[in-house]
Amino acid sequence: MTELHTISGARPADFAFGCMQFGGTADETASRAMFEAARAAGIAHFDTAYAYTDGRSESLLGRFAARERDEIFVATKVGYDGGAARDNILKTFDASRTRLGMDVIDLLYMHRWDDETPLEDTFATLAELRNAGAIRYIGVSNYAAWQVMKAQAVAAQCGTRIDVIQPMYNLVKRQAEVEILPMCASEGILPVPYSPLGGGLLTGKYASGTEADGRLSRDHRYAARYGQEAMHSAAAALGGIARELGTDPATLAVAWVAQHTSAPVPILSARSVAQLEPSLAGMSFAMPDALYARLCALMPTPPPATDRLEEA
Repeated sequence: MTELHTISGARPADFAFGCMQFGGTADETASRAMFEAARAAGIAHFDTAYAYTDGRSESLLGRFAARERDEIFVATKVGYDGGAARDNILKTFDASRTRLGMDVIDLLYMHRWDDETPLEDTFATLAELRNAGAIRYIGVSNYAAWQVMKAQAVAAQCGTRIDVIQPMYNLVKRQAEVEILPMCASEGILPVPYSPLGGGLLTGKYASGTEADGRLSRDHRYAARYGQEAMHSAAAALGGIARELGTDPATLAVAWVAQHTSAPVPILSARSVAQLEPSLAGMSFAMPDALYARLCALMPTPPPATDRLEEA
């Protein structure tokens, strides 16, 4: 399995912080407070993207991280808009470096699959950046397992490799268990999953039906993604288990993701330190096997890719 290291050589721990809200729902003061809370909790891996908050996320992260750059592991993404061709990668990557104020980016992701650009174009460009010392690791986000393996073969031809994948993964979105996480374990690719709280659903804040300012309420994509009744029932059950154990449902949700046998690095995020604290508590929550199994039972385990249930 790929092990990430900061420029100084330190391993940036088993959790990351996602800066998607920096400069958006979190202003500079709130963003800095969350950055400092994450650092105090031992997090050194920070994730952003060219597409986040019109560049403010990268700019704020760069400002916060400048003082301890060698100890911070910074990941950003390109190619969400404009495709994965060479010109767009180089143009947006240069903009990201300028915003971050960093000559070297630790991890550069392709933000999503582009079926209109030859993989040879994309990965020759990434290999060039890596060989030039401008990036240290290569990642892909929102790729299917077959897309990763197809891209990995092309990357090998270019003299490089995909080190990391960033999939969606949480208690109510378990599709990654079918092929992505087994692929990671088999091929030595590090999974760094996002949305461990299911867009806020697994915090319990929607259970009363009065939450009006969360993603599920104001973003039609999240409303559709987490709109199934079974997901809301699982979130309610998670809240009941959390009350029984005297903890927070977000703490259990984060710890559950981290417990998978593929050793994922969950990306934690929030809009404020108060929102973030239960997730940070998940970093040190000791989850017995029986509790893990109980939480797994809240949603059906997805069937194997071959759908031969008798062999599962």
